[in-house]
Amino acid sequence: MTQPQRLEPAENLDPTADAISPKTGKDPAVAAAIAVLDLAFGPPVERTYDIRLWDGTVQHGGASPSSDFTLLIRRRGTLRRMLLPPSELSIVEAVISNDLDVEGNLESAMGLGDSIGKRVQSVGGIARLIPKVLALPRDDEAPPLNESRYGRSLRLLTPRSRKSTEAEIRFHYDVGNDFYALWLDPSMLYTCAYYRKESDDLATAQINKLNHICRKLRLQPGERFLDIGCGWGGLVMHAAENYGVQASGITLSSAQAEWAQQRIAEKGLGDRCKVEVMDFRDLPVNARFDKISSVGVTEHVPQDRQPDYFAHVFQALEPGGLFLNHCEVSTRAARRTNGVGERIARWLWKRDQFIDKYVFPDAKLVPLATVIRSAESVGFEIRDVESLREHYMMTLRAWVRGLERRKAEAIRLVGERTYRVWRLYMSAGAFGFRAAGLNIVQTLLAKPDSNGKSNVPLTRDDIYS
Repeated sequence: MTQPQRLEPAENLDPTADAISPKTGKDPAVAAAIAVLDLAFGPPVERTYDIRLWDGTVQHGGASPSSDFTLLIRRRGTLRRMLLPPSELSIVEAVISNDLDVEGNLESAMGLGDSIGKRVQSVGGIARLIPKVLALPRDDEAPPLNESRYGRSLRLLTPRSRKSTEAEIRFHYDVGNDFYALWLDPSMLYTCAYYRKESDDLATAQINKLNHICRKLRLQPGERFLDIGCGWGGLVMHAAENYGVQASGITLSSAQAEWAQQRIAEKGLGDRCKVEVMDFRDLPVNARFDKISSVGVTEHVPQDRQPDYFAHVFQALEPGGLFLNHCEVSTRAARRTNGVGERIARWLWKRDQFIDKYVFPDAKLVPLATVIRSAESVGFEIRDVESLREHYMMTLRAWVRGLERRKAEAIRLVGERTYRVWRLYMSAGAFGFRAAGLNIVQTLLAKPDSNGKSNVPLTRDDIYS
């Protein structure tokens, strides 16, 4: 039997009382909010979580006795701001501005946006919701959202240029090395780790990932190795130190390059390892490498420019060389029909605009088939494809735990809003990988020589030996 709706004040609970607010009795604002909650979030008997209003009133979910989060409506005007009009972006911005919060496991709450969307995107759903939302109180308690570095306007119709690509990378990574150092591993690796065992800690899993890449590339002493989008240089330093290659890394972030060059000097690797600020499109025409990697770069290359991206890499790779491309892809995008109605619904719901506006401006995930087609179109041969979806889910969870442990320090460095953005986006990512809406794939590509030789063993045994 389903449980009836229960409304309880947070303090001095009296199950026989008819109170809605613990302080003032029946509050019209609370009653109006509850009416909206039922329409937008579904009736309490269908919810797996509790909702606590600004005055302490708790509406218990009846679908699960063991929810691991509670949704907090912090202000009287929260729901009005969030749902007038309703969109994925407006819900996210309510969390960023601390109008809305989650107590407990934030990742578990990440499905709420889609749940609300299913209820309010139909004509009937909107018709029922809007009059209730208009009856909600107004207030001016919420801080203006533009009082931070995140006051960007969406550039939905702006053509993407090289300068915009460079600016978006700086926007994300130049938030400060000290901030990232709070929750990344000691090597400052900001990409999916590789868990050989579920008990591996983050640092171990990241070293596993470095070795996994180096072994897939079959790095040999003396080879020229390039890492595109090298971040803080963890892979090039590891490859030079442990595999004897001449390693070069390029990044668009000056903050990353400065940190990497300092670490290279400290480790005494300056004669065989370097990191520069450079766009991959600016590689000298005669630059040649035996092996190349790109970890987390393709996500920032627009779909129509991916063939050009792979063509630049193909040109820089020696015949018989190998290229490992490690990138996120969207399984959800692969299943879209892209009909007019679907595109309009996505635009109205502002699907995925949180990432574009607050995290990685203009980054768009494409289906894996698009990546492979682009690579093959310029001459690459596909030699190996491996999904690391569960590994990235575990990596993101480790990052979130690390960020939450260092919350006070993070807020001191970058402010509470930036802290909330990063915690939210990484929790959303973990949810996306857990639910199989996202995937992350390592693709090993070969540039066969004139005789068709790709220099790849018959089996993968050498990778795991």
